[in-house]
Amino acid sequence: MSDGELKQSEGAMAWTNILVPVLGGEKDAQLLTVAKALAEPFNATITMVYASPSPLSLFSWAGEGSFGPTDVAIRALQESADMGRTRCRELLAALGYPKTVFEAVDAEDWLGLRTVSRLADVVIWERSATRGHGFFASAFQQILLDERRPAFIADRPLPAGGTIAIAWDGGREASRALRRAVPLLRGAAKVVLLSVPHAMTHPCDGSRAVDYLADQGIRAESTVLHTHGDAGPAILEAVKNVGADLLVSGAFGHPRLQRFIFGGTTQFLLESQSGAALFLSH
Repeated sequence: MSDGELKQSEGAMAWTNILVPVLGGEKDAQLLTVAKALAEPFNATITMVYASPSPLSLFSWAGEGSFGPTDVAIRALQESADMGRTRCRELLAALGYPKTVFEAVDAEDWLGLRTVSRLADVVIWERSATRGHGFFASAFQQILLDERRPAFIADRPLPAGGTIAIAWDGGREASRALRRAVPLLRGAAKVVLLSVPHAMTHPCDGSRAVDYLADQGIRAESTVLHTHGDAGPAILEAVKNVGADLLVSGAFGHPRLQRFIFGGTTQFLLESQSGAALFLSH
């Protein structure tokens, strides 16, 4: 392949698979609406994955050969899982999108969901899971950090032709997030690179990132945020000031033990009430 053909091939990259993990709950329809808005510009496939715990694993403590309330509870859980699976299929059919796939996985160790996620371009999560609450909290961390699949968190569909902000520190996570978000960035009316020099391990002005985006056909401007406080509040204030609909950011750039003790910018962004959607990549 010639250099010109390679550049053209890279420039044509687009998302082909949008993954939506669901539990058969009230937020599933909202997640699918967000997925549809993301998928349509790329004619991407929406893969809905219904996850449910194994009733047998939940009651393994009862011992083999027992009979009684445990067996009744297992049957009730299985019936509930079957109803949830049926409801999710109906929601997917009602979405009115031509390219959809439905899968059901066992939530045991999240292996099934992790396996499905490996060929997804982005995974759409409900906010409570990203804040460490609910059934999907562990799955969110495993798929974002261990499988390194980008996460998309939004309360509503992303508007077409809006403004996208990028939290930039020149690090590996921020670089991955920027590269993986290129298909989205191409559809934005405005792209703004935000950097907080004092929070960077190796301060940079963002010029290389701006040049990279220009090579991808994306015009971006760079804004330096001058603050001596935490980076998170400064970034969110800038997101508000530029009217960004989405913030692209690297996720969890510090070791997990350090994050557990001290928190971090990513945790601040996840727990914020800013209203802007998040695209995170580790």
